[in-house]
Amino acid sequence: MAGEWQEVSWGDLATLEYGRALRGHAESKGRFRVFGTNGAIGWHNEALCLHPGVIIGRKGAYRGVHYSPAPFFVIDTAFYLEPKREIDVRWAYYELLTQNINGIDSGSAIPSTSREAFYTLPVRVPPLPEQRAIAHILGTLDDKIELNRRMSEALVQMARALFKAWFVDFEPVRAKMEGRWQRGQSLPGLPAHLYDLFPGRLVDSELGEMPEGWAIRKLSDLCSTQYGYTASAVDEPIGPKFLRVTDINKQNWIEWGSVPHCEIDSHAKQAYALQIGDLVVARMADPGKSAIIEDDIDAVFASYLVRLKTNSLAHSYYVYGFLKSELYAEYAEGARSGSVQANMNARVIVGASLVVPPIEVMEQFLRAVLPLRQRLASNVRQSRTLAALRDALLPKLISGELRVKDAEQFLRERGL
Repeated sequence: MAGEWQEVSWGDLATLEYGRALRGHAESKGRFRVFGTNGAIGWHNEALCLHPGVIIGRKGAYRGVHYSPAPFFVIDTAFYLEPKREIDVRWAYYELLTQNINGIDSGSAIPSTSREAFYTLPVRVPPLPEQRAIAHILGTLDDKIELNRRMSEALVQMARALFKAWFVDFEPVRAKMEGRWQRGQSLPGLPAHLYDLFPGRLVDSELGEMPEGWAIRKLSDLCSTQYGYTASAVDEPIGPKFLRVTDINKQNWIEWGSVPHCEIDSHAKQAYALQIGDLVVARMADPGKSAIIEDDIDAVFASYLVRLKTNSLAHSYYVYGFLKSELYAEYAEGARSGSVQANMNARVIVGASLVVPPIEVMEQFLRAVLPLRQRLASNVRQSRTLAALRDALLPKLISGELRVKDAEQFLRERGL
């Protein structure tokens, strides 16, 4: 089958079409995805490319390759691929992932992709049915990863909604005050056995209304702080994982597979080793962004992060809920304002005031939220495995080294 493949250039298969300037895409609620040089960046009510397609970065030091399964818009920092003959566009996407797009430079002051150089890139083109089969195999893995990501986001939102209901809106207390919650009865997300843990009235405080008997504390009363380790990250597996700001500010979980390593002596490693329940908060680069350590992994944390340690796992998840709330986001925004370079030192990070419930309520919150976070962690681990399989199969399928039927058998043996 590999003998039927054609050796051509990308200019024989497709053209690169320019994107267009567009304002307001980040805030728009349109139905079409907007792409830039590094991926999806917003929405628009009109599509520039009217079919599923491939987006290729045009400007910038890093210029990515992206796929859209539906019509989309492209801004003027990127191109989109327009086929000149019938090809499977998702196969085209995977083929282009094997090309060094960032090595195609026009030579201008700003790194830019040269269309002329792109058109000369060699490509081995399988028959259309095999293109579709290759795209189906790799696409199935990517679709599972995307489904896991959506499920994980839903789990994150469920945990946040629970924190907001219990500790921001004080819904259980209000339900008791208004007679909507009686002993032995349940509310959505509020088991009946929690009835006696919540007081029956709200009282005024410096932070507004709060449940009677609860306390106002500084975040510093609930946790200690420690600045991270100063080192250079390396991609080689030398030493422990080296958690940085960039590893915690893109999603609400840590993708340990993409976290680099660092060299560190045994004494320093002991001092900076991360443990389950530790919280890390960015003090620079993206100050206020946070993550909780949920994996038993050999890792330390970088100097732009501050570690928060609490007395118990219940305290950790309560503090994490607060760090991810709008209350803390508003506090962090105020703490960052006015400085030349946005930053928050450890004292500022834990300077926020918050309403603190009794430990029994925190423990019940932990029991409710921990299963959600465990399912999320399981999704992330599965996606890591799927991504490793995809990355291993992709170059072999695209080059013809691995036959489609062998790849299908390989995945069947792994239950995929």
